[in-house]
Amino acid sequence: MGTAYKPKNILITGAAGFIASHVCNRLIRNYPEYKIVVLDKLDYCSNLKNLHPSRSSPNFKFIKGDIGSADLVNFILLTESIDTIMHFAAQTHVDNSFGNSFEFTKNNIYGTHVLLEACKVTGQIKRFIHVSTDEVYGETDEDAVVGNHEASQLLPTNPYSATKAGAEMLVMAYGRSYGLPVITTRGNNVYGPNQFPEKMIPKFMLLAMKGKTLPIHGDGSNVRSYLYCEDVAEAFEVILHKGEVGHVYNIGTKKERRVVDVAREICQLFSLNPDTYINFVENRPFNDQRYFLDDQKLKNLGWSESTSWDEGLRKTMEWYVKNPHWWGDVSGALLPHPRMLMVPGIERNFDGPDTSNSDSPVPATDSSQSQVVVPAPRGIPSTQKPSLKFLIYGSTGWIGGLLGKICEKQGISFEYGRGRLQERSQLLADIQRVKPTHVFNAAGVTGRPNVDWCESHKPETIRTNVVGTLTLADVCREHNLLMMNYATGCIFEYDAAHPSRSGIGFKEEDTPNFTGSFYSKTKAMVEELLKEYDNVCTLRVRMPISSDLSNPRNFITKISKYNKVVDIPNSMTILDELLPISVEMAKRNLKGIWNFTNPGVVSHNEILEMYKKYIDPSFKWVNFTLEEQAKVIVAPRSNNEMDASKLKKEFPELLPIKESLIKYVFEPNKKTFAGGAAN
Repeated sequence: MGTAYKPKNILITGAAGFIASHVCNRLIRNYPEYKIVVLDKLDYCSNLKNLHPSRSSPNFKFIKGDIGSADLVNFILLTESIDTIMHFAAQTHVDNSFGNSFEFTKNNIYGTHVLLEACKVTGQIKRFIHVSTDEVYGETDEDAVVGNHEASQLLPTNPYSATKAGAEMLVMAYGRSYGLPVITTRGNNVYGPNQFPEKMIPKFMLLAMKGKTLPIHGDGSNVRSYLYCEDVAEAFEVILHKGEVGHVYNIGTKKERRVVDVAREICQLFSLNPDTYINFVENRPFNDQRYFLDDQKLKNLGWSESTSWDEGLRKTMEWYVKNPHWWGDVSGALLPHPRMLMVPGIERNFDGPDTSNSDSPVPATDSSQSQVVVPAPRGIPSTQKPSLKFLIYGSTGWIGGLLGKICEKQGISFEYGRGRLQERSQLLADIQRVKPTHVFNAAGVTGRPNVDWCESHKPETIRTNVVGTLTLADVCREHNLLMMNYATGCIFEYDAAHPSRSGIGFKEEDTPNFTGSFYSKTKAMVEELLKEYDNVCTLRVRMPISSDLSNPRNFITKISKYNKVVDIPNSMTILDELLPISVEMAKRNLKGIWNFTNPGVVSHNEILEMYKKYIDPSFKWVNFTLEEQAKVIVAPRSNNEMDASKLKKEFPELLPIKESLIKYVFEPNKKTFAGGAAN
């Protein structure tokens, strides 16, 4: 390890929050030569009082603002000569992520991306420390004796951890693509003074101080590891100065405790009988049983926790006893299942009665659960359906336009959405106006004229493909509406397990392996996040083709006009056959991920041979290699075979790709283009 890093001007995002405020106060106290600039939008869980020890220091500056504002972030980096960023700002409460996951995507993914892009543009950042969570690893086996190490697979299980994993992917990509000096941390649960009481330990302490019962999700057997806030602040101090660029560091402890045991200890601190003051309530939609980290890598830098559990719990209790009104009215946060309102433009308030002192679990009809949507039953046959009305987004797009024609042909009432996908209020207005039974999302950014456009317009691509799609899914979930989402299969590429021309295709459950284009990265990211929504049917479209050979977006039209083409077999989507199937899928209320392609593959040359046979006998073309193609495009292209057996099982009449091409594309165009002369 080389010389310790010495920053000059540090930007700390989210430093009016819990962990970051302790880090900020520690750095101000220990390093008067560092200038510390804090950027925080003062969300519901932030408090300027957390920074009181630092505010009178000459090397401290506070700026109220949102990391999602690119202009503001760029301005701060330049005018404050920032050379180091410690990025803490995030939505972090899992319960909230089940109720308003869009805000988590907006803050945790889009906000992180804005910061990274600003770092790339200004070119002055020497350290970018990204603060993630142990929850990105997913659940640890109960009998595991070795914790997750930094190279362990990321398997998030809730919307919060999924957005943090998504943000990590962006951080890693910017490190590799642009050489940004990034470091990522993944930490266990933290507790101590100043923590907003939506988290378990401060919530239990405030309830105990009021003589109310402590609500435990499920049976309380879930195991967590807890670190005292000052130990964690010291860990960040060590990582800032000694951490290696490009590395990930777990901040953890081997000392684990069951949730029910923590509740018992807090009861004992306040001289309460645990058998009387512990109340078992309904569990979260998914509650990981255990998180367990291997923290040896950080210990090798010289860090170790120094505060015992008993000492840390005592210090925390003493602080909350002295500062019971630090956060003002937090009655909503003390509910068993809080749903803090985080929608922009809505004043913070807390709905629902205080049931924390009840002797029984929260009933399903409780008003605090009013946002929980019961999923529509699966597999409702179309003969039992109510009157249909479709709300379609993407009116100016190719697929959106074709969907409208299919609805007209089938006599299905429909309207096109007027709102922009990323504008929640506009989507709500559309749903109130149209009152649809189903929503179709055919909107998205694919690039102008192709996906290379996305490489130089990344924020715009994220805004539509990620933020917009998730906003629509979230709004649909709130209104118990099925969303048919036209996605892409261009998130895979041939590999050793799926070689070209082998007949082994990628299945719906396979993990995307193609990150060559930014367009594909955003589509893979949003697909992963949409798994958290049980009201979405994701259709992976690939290289779409229709019978309209005059349409410039048609894959056949494109390659017939290229000077040179590669010759690689690919799965493709014949829209004339498959779009009506997608309407039928909506009628059947089918959900989940579907490879939305015709079975089998067809190569560029095979398509152009058909074009020559049926359309233009004089047509000629020239091939070139992938290496030659790479010289004339900005971003690599995806080539793969998709396994369409799931779709074929649901719709046995689905034709193989070559047969579908002939039936739906080339045969209908023979007279139009070739006057029936080509046979």
